[in-house]
Amino acid sequence: MIIFIIFLFVMLVVLHEYGHFLVARRNGVEVEEFGIGFPPKIAGREMGKGIFKGYYTINLVPIGGFVRLKGESDSDKRKGSFGAASFWIKTKITMAGVLTNLVTAWLIFTILAFVGIPKLIDNQFSVASNANQLRNELRVVFVDDGSPAEMAGIQLNDQLLSIDGIPLTSDETLFDLTERFAGQQVTIKKQTDSTVSEVTAILNAEDEGGGFFGVSAAEVEVNRYTYAAPLVGLATTAQLGWETLKGLGGLVSDLVGGEFSEAAESVSGPVGIVVILQNAADFGIEFVVFLIGLISLTLAIMNALPVPALDGGRLAVSGLFRALKRPLTPEVEQAIHGSGMVLLLLLFALITWVDVDRFL
Repeated sequence: MIIFIIFLFVMLVVLHEYGHFLVARRNGVEVEEFGIGFPPKIAGREMGKGIFKGYYTINLVPIGGFVRLKGESDSDKRKGSFGAASFWIKTKITMAGVLTNLVTAWLIFTILAFVGIPKLIDNQFSVASNANQLRNELRVVFVDDGSPAEMAGIQLNDQLLSIDGIPLTSDETLFDLTERFAGQQVTIKKQTDSTVSEVTAILNAEDEGGGFFGVSAAEVEVNRYTYAAPLVGLATTAQLGWETLKGLGGLVSDLVGGEFSEAAESVSGPVGIVVILQNAADFGIEFVVFLIGLISLTLAIMNALPVPALDGGRLAVSGLFRALKRPLTPEVEQAIHGSGMVLLLLLFALITWVDVDRFL
């Protein structure tokens, strides 16, 4: 599963870079190399026809991909170079990766809507008249040590079905029932994998921090659509995009306000992503695919930001110097984006350290 998850993540990055490749070829900018993974190079060859023609390489470090254009410096004016292209063409090439990830996210959410898309956020977009509910479950996501739930044999990912014959339809229902039967012995009906069983538990008489029962549960809802699937895919992309932007705004606010621990808790790097996707696999493959779509959307949004070294930052710097009518020399361009890359790598290292401490 870990290898599969890493492969999917790498493919999202490769698709992003291939967007740059195709639009550059389409607009007369020469592509010197398209690499899967990062050097050192293992193998490479010239292949493809039309806009797909290019020098493709397979590289040793399997954490993404890259495209190398002729004359990527803004001051390079050789024929066929990126620097010699008009600002409009540079904009199209630079933002092609962002658009590719956006379209990929929309396609993923649309396909999921056809076969079964999970509900993972409050007020997630739906077309009620076309929705066919495939699953509506209450799954255990946390069991408190020494709690009545643990002593009764409740495990992570168990599906909770009922308490004393009363169906459990939501986490609110679970809390209401355990509060109602506080201090009493109850019968819990649960399902582990495909096995349904009943266990007994004596609930806490008071809410002792871990609740009356000692579990946290998540509602698992999956719906399928037919004619509304493309609309659901598009609306889900827009909705999650807005939520991502709000999350980034909150992150910046925490950093500016000196709330570094809160900021650290709100982001995850590759280690955290792998752990989250592994956990999502317990709920079904559709949850993994949903999160892959969300990662593709996040890659698009992050790369569109005007941060040096990212696509949006490169375009913003080039546009700023054009507006100021000042030449963007290779030295200045390298200093700006090199500094941005150093800061991004430091942030990457910090997030990875936090993820390792949090998850491993």
